[in-house]
Amino acid sequence: MLFYLTRLKTVFGPLNVFQYQTFRAGGAALTALALSLGLGPWLIRLLKRLHVGQVMREEGPRSHLSKKGTPTMGGLLIVMSLLAGALLWMRLDERFTWILILAVGALAALGLWDDYVKLTRQNAAGASSRTKFAIQAILAFAVVGYLAAYPPAPGAETSLSIPYAKEISWDAGRLYFAIAALLILASSNAVNLTDGLDGLAAGSVIFCAIAYGVVAYAAGNAKFAAYLKILHVEGAGEISVFLAAMVGACLGFLWFNAYPAEVFMGDTGSLALGGAIGCAALLVKQELLLPIVGGVFVIETLSVIIQIASYKLRKGKRVFKMAPLHHHFELSGVPEPKVTVRFWIASIVLMLLALASLKLR
Repeated sequence: MLFYLTRLKTVFGPLNVFQYQTFRAGGAALTALALSLGLGPWLIRLLKRLHVGQVMREEGPRSHLSKKGTPTMGGLLIVMSLLAGALLWMRLDERFTWILILAVGALAALGLWDDYVKLTRQNAAGASSRTKFAIQAILAFAVVGYLAAYPPAPGAETSLSIPYAKEISWDAGRLYFAIAALLILASSNAVNLTDGLDGLAAGSVIFCAIAYGVVAYAAGNAKFAAYLKILHVEGAGEISVFLAAMVGACLGFLWFNAYPAEVFMGDTGSLALGGAIGCAALLVKQELLLPIVGGVFVIETLSVIIQIASYKLRKGKRVFKMAPLHHHFELSGVPEPKVTVRFWIASIVLMLLALASLKLR
């Protein structure tokens, strides 16, 4: 919204600064951070008054039972701050702005409904998994359908860029659209699975958002894209503004979610954040970079799949003490804060590896 102040630059020259995406990205991050820090105490008090407390899984670690009753649905804080920062600093005439905002809003609404069902039923299982997956699939295919009709990079609609390879891509044909939908579904649910320790999901999302923010800015700049040998996506720079707002919102949320957490994000936040990262990967046409930068989420998801497969195929035998993987380390005697920080370190390394792909071509 503030971008349109540039129309008054002939009246007041310094207003021209609002045309620069780097400036607006910084403003979006600071705005979202300030809002989340300012609204956090109020929201936590409200959730406590409404008795919106965390429902714990019976099969979860015994050490987590003390967290029962901690306010949940804290993802509202992230989503409100993120959307406010994005709407204030992004260009409202840019289609990527609305794709991301609508995707986040829809997935946050789905997560809010799931959290509400958990609270009313006092059951950590929440709403029907099939129903949630069906709604997520509809949302994913809606995004993919729009991008099929109006591709981010005309001429490369079904191409997948190969990370670390110089101008090499794979044309997946019609299979691309299934892969694209799966990417949104997987990223949304992977962040949801990772949200099991204080600060773990929010911190890991921050590093994904930073990586894709840099990639989006480069892809949106024709000169940078040509120099780095990546697809030029017109308007992708606005995605970096959105992701900067996500970083600010998550940082503010971490102020209250760091161990010992005063509030949990719940599905309201995790589904929205994961889906937004998946959408961003599609919009900048760097889909295959997501398993690298989001490696922590991939490993967490694989640990669940391996555990379930092992239990069913090996007559009750488990590979891990508990899945997702962060619980395995907890039950192995590693303190929760140390597990979280170590996963953050892994996320930072993966972020750097992903960004290195821009130059190693």
